[in-house]
Formats: sequence, C-alpha cells, structure tokens
Amino acid sequence: MANTFTAPFVQNYRTKAAVVTAAIPVTQATVVAGMLPLATAGVNGAVVTKLTAIPRATVAASALMLWLKKPADVVPYLIDSELMAAYTQAVTTAVPETAFTNISDDTPIRLEAGDILYVGSEVALAAGIVFKAEWGDL
Repeated sequence: MANTFTAPFVQNYRTKAAVVTAAIPVTQATVVAGMLPLATAGVNGAVVTKLTAIPRATVAASALMLWLKKPADVVPYLIDSELMAAYTQAVTTAVPETAFTNISDDTPIRLEAGDILYVGSEVALAAGIVFKAEWGDL
C-alpha cells in the first residue's frame, strides 16, 4: 500500500449533547436503555477533544460512564468514567460541570470510521444529566 503524505486535518467540527435520565448498570450485555449515543465518527474517523456533563437539577454523587462501540461489535466496551459530585440546585450557585479529564486537545480519543461513543449515569435523574461532546471528523 502506498503512503499518502496528506495530513489528516479535521474536515468538519461537531458538537452534540444528549440528556441521560435513567440509571444504567456497569455490566451490560448490549446497548441498554439509559445509555445514549453521543458521538459517531465519520467515514475517515474522528478526533474527540472534549466531553463534559452537567446536571439539570439537584443530583446525588453519580458515576458517569463512557463506552466505545465498534461497528462490528454487539457490545459496547467501557473505556472511561468520572465522578459527578453531589450538587444542590440553588439560584445563588453555579451548576458544576464535570469534565472527562482523560480527554482533551492534548490527549484526544481517536475514533475509527463508524465508531460510536455512548454515555450514561449509574444514578437516575428525572431532570437529566446533559453530556456534551466536541469532536472533528477527519
């Protein structure tokens, strides 16, 4: 196979949010209710540079989970998690944002074509937890 010397720069920047309300188990046999797709890589792959979560109401401490599902896989695999601290909603406080600290411009997640990132929380929150991803399709 011949090498190409064209640098794989981002072609399309993308941002997407998903609201998770149901609790999910850590061990799952397939994609389960409560687990939502957040980012899907384009035909040339993608680079995910930011993933955050923010509660829309008072929340208990919650384990936030990130899974990777390959196109040929039935089961998504747990690849990262963060702890969202407990928060009591009030008009005098800022709503805290929880960042997935392993994902950044310096340490992105590199996705192959068709890979899907799923998100979820182990604690249900009727008002929801908003996950936001920023990535670029190559």
